[in-house]
Amino acid sequence: MSYCVNCGVELDTSARECPLCNTPVWNPRELEKQAVQGRPGMQAGSPFPGEKSQVEAANKKDFGLLMSMVVLATAATCGILNLLVFRGTLWSLSVIGACAVLWVMLIPVMIYTKQSVYVSLLYDGAATVLYLYILTFQVGSREWFFGLGLPITALVTVIAEAAAVCICKLPRSFLTVSLYLFTAAGLLCLGLEMLIDWYLQGEIALSWSAVVLTVCAILDIALITMLSRRRLRNEVRRRLHF
Repeated sequence: MSYCVNCGVELDTSARECPLCNTPVWNPRELEKQAVQGRPGMQAGSPFPGEKSQVEAANKKDFGLLMSMVVLATAATCGILNLLVFRGTLWSLSVIGACAVLWVMLIPVMIYTKQSVYVSLLYDGAATVLYLYILTFQVGSREWFFGLGLPITALVTVIAEAAAVCICKLPRSFLTVSLYLFTAAGLLCLGLEMLIDWYLQGEIALSWSAVVLTVCAILDIALITMLSRRRLRNEVRRRLHF
């Protein structure tokens, strides 16, 4: 018992087309015996196209241009609204700064893909500093910017640059990259708590960062041990499938 693939009506076993909608009836077992002639792109013995159609690959630069226009339009619109309608505060500065940071981050991904990762991280840090400085006009104070915002941004940028150098220049594998990242995370947490304590209290008293640093140090020791022992390293790779 067979049915039409188009309208679902029951078909006779000898039917060549549907009596209701005239859709051709194809028997999968006889496809190889039948030749389809005069149809471009059709394979002999099959009613289906033999060539796979391909969709044109997306152009990252075109998509980057689109995103740039969206970011620019968002910043311009908020600036005009702030200037002409909502004049109470300079709220548009935070939106414009966020758009600038987003656009800088889009450059190495979509616009200029050949840009060095080190330069990209440096630009990201500079854009973040500019955004934080713009926020000082809303807050009305620059003390937090120079005492906390700028040092933290510099710390994150330096650690990110160091991690990028290790990943790109030193031997790279799952274990070594994990070692670099755990080390960077421990140092980052340590530096953050030191800067925050110094800004708020004028002295350094480690607490939560010491716990994070200890955990990262233990993991680093375990990773270094695995990296130094070939058989142990291979066994870990085999069990974790990497």
